[in-house]
Amino acid sequence: MKQLAYILFLLPTLILAQDSLEGTILTETEDNKTMGLPGANVYWLDTSEGTITDLDGTFSLPYKTEYTRLVVSYVGYETDTLTVNSPRNIRHTLRASNNLGEVTVSTRKRSSSVSYISAENITNISSDELLKAACCNLSESFETNPSIDVNFADAVSGARQIRMLGLTSPYILITTENIPAIRGASQTYGLSFIPGTWVESIQITKGAGSVTNGFESIAGQINTELRKPSTDDRLFVNLYGATNERFELNTHLNTQVSDRWSTGLYLHGNVRNKEHDENNDTFLDMPTGEQLNVMNRWQYTNTEKGIVSFLNFRYLDDIKQAGQLDSEHGTTDGGGGHGITRQNSTELWRSEIDTRRYDLSAKLGYVNPKIPYQTAGLQFAFSEHEQASFFGLNTYDISHRSIYSNFVYNSIISDSRHKVKTGVSYTHDDYEELVNSDVYSRTENSVGGFFEYAYDNLGSLNLTAGIRLDHHNLLGTFLTPRLHVRYTPWGKSAFRASVGRGKRSANIFAENQSLFATARTINILDSGGEIYGLDPEIAWNYGVSYLQGFNLFGRKADVTLDFYRTDFQDQVVVDWENRKEIRFYNLKGESFANSFQVEFHINLLERLDLRSAYKYYDIQTDYISGRLEKPLTAQHRLFGNIAYETEIQPNGSQWKFDATYNWLGEQRFSKTSDNPLPYQLPEYSPTVGTLNAQVTNVLTPNFEIYFGGENILDVTQENPIIASQDPFGPNFDTTFVYGPIFGSMYYAGLRYKLN
Repeated sequence: MKQLAYILFLLPTLILAQDSLEGTILTETEDNKTMGLPGANVYWLDTSEGTITDLDGTFSLPYKTEYTRLVVSYVGYETDTLTVNSPRNIRHTLRASNNLGEVTVSTRKRSSSVSYISAENITNISSDELLKAACCNLSESFETNPSIDVNFADAVSGARQIRMLGLTSPYILITTENIPAIRGASQTYGLSFIPGTWVESIQITKGAGSVTNGFESIAGQINTELRKPSTDDRLFVNLYGATNERFELNTHLNTQVSDRWSTGLYLHGNVRNKEHDENNDTFLDMPTGEQLNVMNRWQYTNTEKGIVSFLNFRYLDDIKQAGQLDSEHGTTDGGGGHGITRQNSTELWRSEIDTRRYDLSAKLGYVNPKIPYQTAGLQFAFSEHEQASFFGLNTYDISHRSIYSNFVYNSIISDSRHKVKTGVSYTHDDYEELVNSDVYSRTENSVGGFFEYAYDNLGSLNLTAGIRLDHHNLLGTFLTPRLHVRYTPWGKSAFRASVGRGKRSANIFAENQSLFATARTINILDSGGEIYGLDPEIAWNYGVSYLQGFNLFGRKADVTLDFYRTDFQDQVVVDWENRKEIRFYNLKGESFANSFQVEFHINLLERLDLRSAYKYYDIQTDYISGRLEKPLTAQHRLFGNIAYETEIQPNGSQWKFDATYNWLGEQRFSKTSDNPLPYQLPEYSPTVGTLNAQVTNVLTPNFEIYFGGENILDVTQENPIIASQDPFGPNFDTTFVYGPIFGSMYYAGLRYKLN
C-alpha cells in the first residue's frame, strides 16, 4: 500500500515530465501530394526550446503549459506561428514562398550599405559602388567609402596606404574570398596587385574579425569577393586612359566548359611611360612602369551532391621606376625577379621596384543535400613573392613563400538559432630579406584550432563568440578570443558591441619600405625577441556601434555612430622622431588608438543619394622621447558623397553622376627642429580638401563610357621632398607627405560586356 501511495503521489510529476509535443511538418509536391519536410525549424516562441525535423519531417519537443506559440520555418517557405494549448500531435503543411499571391515591390538597391542583422559591424560594397570611380586597383577602391582612409606612403613610390580605425594596413586582415592575401612581402604594394574589374564585392568589418580567419586581425577585416566564371559576363572589356598618361586594359573571358565546369581568363595590363614633374623639384611626381597580371579561374558546381569548388592560378609582373628626371632607369634581364641594374653612382637619384608573384589557391565547399545546415569547407593557398628593389644607394630585396590551409565545419545545436563553426588551420611563411649588406631570414609555422558559436533568436538579439588556440614556432602558444553582439531595441535599429584580441609578427622592412627613400640609418633596439630581435605585437580592440534608420521629410535616411578603441599590450614602435635615423623598438608604456565616426545617409530625391561622415582620431604612443600623436594622421576628417542616376530608358540607356569630397585636418609632422633651417617643417601640416567626380553614360545594357577627374580642385603639397636638390645628403627625406603630390588628373574609359 505504501508503494502504491508513493507511485500515485509521483504520477502527476511523471506525467508532466513526460509531456512532449510531437508532430510532422509537411510540404506539397508538384502533383499536389504532401511529403515530410526534413530540416525545418520548430521552436517555442521566446524560449530556447527548439529542434529540427528529421528525414521524415517529424519532430518532438518538450511541452509546458506556458508554451503556447509554436514557430515553424524553413528557407524558401512562409514562416507560420501556431497556437498550441495541449501536447497533441501536430500535422502542419508549410507553403512555399513562390505559391504566394503575386506582389510587386519596387526599390533601389544601395551600392554601399551596413547590415542591420549581422552581429559584426559589416559594410557591404557592391560592384556598382566600385564603378563610381576609375577603380583601377583595390588600393583605389575606397575613395567613395568613409570607413577607409587612403594616403600616399611617400613622394617617390606612388604606393597608397590604407587605414582603418586610424591604424595602417598591417593591422587589417585583408583577404581574397576569406583567404589571407595582402600580408608579409606584399603589405606595401599588394593592394595595387588586385585589379578593380576583378572585384565582385567588398566586405569591410570593423573591429576584431572572425577567429576562423586567423589571429592577426586587430583593427578589422577587408574581404574581397572576385567575379565568378559561372556568373560573370562571357566577355568584358575595360579601356582606361588618363592625362597622367596611364593606360589600362582589362579583359575577362568566361566560358561554360560543361554542365558543371566553368572557367575564366582574366587579363590586366597597365603602362605609364611619361615622366611628370609638376612641382619642379626634379623628381618624378609619380613612378613610371608597367604591370602584367593574369589569372585563370576554374569553378566546379554539383548541386546534386552539394559541391562547389574554385581553383585559381595567377601570375604577376610589376615594375615601378622613380627618381630624378632624365635618369636612365635600369632594365630587367628577365631573371628571377633580381635582374635590375642597381645604382652605383651619385649623379642622379634613381629607384626601381621589380616584383614577380605566383599564386595558386583552391576552395572546396560541401553542403549536405539532406541536412543543409551541415557544411564543410577546405581552403588552400600557395604564393611565391619575389621583389628586387633599390632606392638610391639603398637596396631592399625580399623573397616570401607562403602556404595557407584552413578547414571549416558548420552545423547547428538543437535548431538553426544555435550555429557552430569549428576547424583547424595551418600557415607557413619563409622569408629572406637583403637590407643593404645585411641578410635577414626566418621561417614561421603556425597551427591552430578554432571554435565559434553563433546565436540568433530570429528577432532582436544575435551574437558570435569565438576562440582559437594556436601554436607558433616563434610566437609561442596563445589564445585568441573574440565576441560580437547585436541587439535591436526598436525598429530599424542595431546596437552592436565587440571585443577581441589580435597578435602578429611585424615585418618591419616590408611594411615600411618608404624608409629606404630617405637618408636615415636603421636602428633596431634589440629586446631579445625572435623576429629582428623584437617581440610580437599584441592588442585588444573594443568597439560599440549604433545604426538607426528613419524617415526624414518623407525620405529614407539612416545614421551610424561608431566608437572603437585599440589598446596595445605590446607594439613594435616605428619611431621617426630623430631626423638621422628610423628606430624600431618594443613599446615601453602605452599605445592606443581611439576612433569615432558618425555617418549620415539620406535619399534626397528619387535616385539622388547623399552620404556624409565625420571622423575623429586620437592616436598616441609612448616614444622614447615621450608620448606623442601618431605622425601624419589627421585628427579630424570630413567626407561627403552625392550620387544621382537618371531613370533607365526602354533601350537600356542611363546617365550616372557621382562626386566625392574629402577634407583632412592638420597632421603632425615628426620632429624636424634638428634639421638645418631650410629643411625644417612646422609642427603641423595645412588642412587639405580634395574633390573627385565621375560621369557615366550607359549607352546600351552592354556598352558604356565614363569620364571623370581626381583632385579637381588642383590641391598640391609644396615641396613634398626635403632636400630634393641634395638627394645623397644627410637631410634627404621623401616621407613627409600629407596631401596630393600632383595636381588635377582627368580620365576617360569605356566598358563593353557580352552576357
